Amino acid sequence: MQTILYHKQHHIAYITLNRKEALNAFNYQMLSELQETIQQIHLDKDIRAVIITGTGEKSFSSGADLKERKTLTEPQVRRNVKAIRDCFDAIANLPQPTIAAVNGYCFGGGFELMLACDFTIAIKEASMGLTETSWAIIPGAGGTQRLPRLIGEMKAKELILTAKKITAEEALELGIILKVVEKDSLLEECEALANRILKNGPVAVTQAKYAISVGMNTDLKTGLDLESKAYELTIPTKDRLEALQAFSEKRAPIFKGE
Repeated sequence: MQTILYHKQHHIAYITLNRKEALNAFNYQMLSELQETIQQIHLDKDIRAVIITGTGEKSFSSGADLKERKTLTEPQVRRNVKAIRDCFDAIANLPQPTIAAVNGYCFGGGFELMLACDFTIAIKEASMGLTETSWAIIPGAGGTQRLPRLIGEMKAKELILTAKKITAEEALELGIILKVVEKDSLLEECEALANRILKNGPVAVTQAKYAISVGMNTDLKTGLDLESKAYELTIPTKDRLEALQAFSEKRAPIFKGE
């Protein structure tokens, strides 16, 4: 059975975690398939936004597959941890904006996948948290680094060290997610955000994402230099000239990512 479902439509890539019976927990097969999908998306210039969700009505992802983990040797555990870390790093480093559509439980590795995305929209019934310390381990796929950068050191320590589970509304108040929506409108809301992004110049969007994401982890001077270099890449594009032409003709621009 395919553990990752993938299709693309109108410049949007759709990834669905497909282990409903296991609450979309990550086993090694799923991580391998997800990594292959992410590599494919990275190289596809026709894709301008990515939406990631889980199959079923209960869970985005409950994290690592603990039933599988119980059967693994220590070297295999290390293999899985490296695989999930590499996979989520690849998602975080995609040039296209990424949106997590959180449709239910979002714990451990599921929460770390959400953190690796640029935006998260969640249903109001969603429950989430980095619960690894309750299993005598720690977040190993970016959680200890991405969460404090998002909400600050002290609050991140509280959530991680207590293994606290929070509601979607609490996550919204903390600035972890962008929006809380009704279950029936989750995909529609994610697509609406993606389409607002798609209206803009594709090269500009990818360069703006790069400048923000990389610049946030540097000092201000280095970040400003990154911004300058990213801006330079937009100047010779056909899309920039098209935007000026469309403005003079009082029409919507037609961007081609060139």
